[in-house]
This record gives sequence, structure tokens and C-alpha cells, in this order.
Amino acid sequence: MFPLMKTSRTLLTIAGAAAAFAFSAFAADAAANWSEHCAKCHGESGKGDTKMGKKLAIADLTDAKVQAKFTDEAALKSIKEGLKDKEGKVQMKPAENLNDADMKALVAHVRALKK
Repeated sequence: MFPLMKTSRTLLTIAGAAAAFAFSAFAADAAANWSEHCAKCHGESGKGDTKMGKKLAIADLTDAKVQAKFTDEAALKSIKEGLKDKEGKVQMKPAENLNDADMKALVAHVRALKK
């Protein structure tokens, strides 16, 4: 094998490993952000079966029918801006200290909750 080919193969292997690590870190960050910002109401599993989730009648995010009712864009907007009821009362506060990538990762995390 030529030295240049061996070097190219090594670089490709390193790049692939780095991408896999970045993806797993991305997933871990989304799960950590979910636990920190969302699980108090939505529950770790997304079922909304917490004390606050029951009080607010939060929908079960593991239910495919529930997830079909909103788009990724609507979910992202809810995370960014929060949600209010018809009377203007805050139902969900906006997530604080998260950048756009973190919020998009949360949307992907929510989609992954679907059974």
C-alpha cells in the first residue's frame, strides 16, 4: 500500500470516529437538557405523568397521535417562546440558556420519545 493511501485511510477513520463521538455527545446533551428543562413537567419518559404534568394536563409525547398534531417548527417555537393558554396565562416557560442547536436537539429528542 502506498504511504499516501495509508494516511488517507487513517484520516478517514479518525474523521469517522470524531463524527460518531460528536453525535453521541449531541444526543447526551439533548437528554441532559431534557432532564434539566423539560422533565419536571413532561417527565423523563415524556408521558407528562408528573405532578405538574397532571395539573397542567400535559399531553403524552410518547403517543404518535399526539406527535402528529404538531410540526418540528411548532415544537421549536414552543421551546423558544413558551406557551400560553387562551387567557394568556403561561403554561410553559421558554427554555433559558439554550442556543438554537440545543433547542433543535430537544425537538429531535421529543420525536425520539414516540412509540
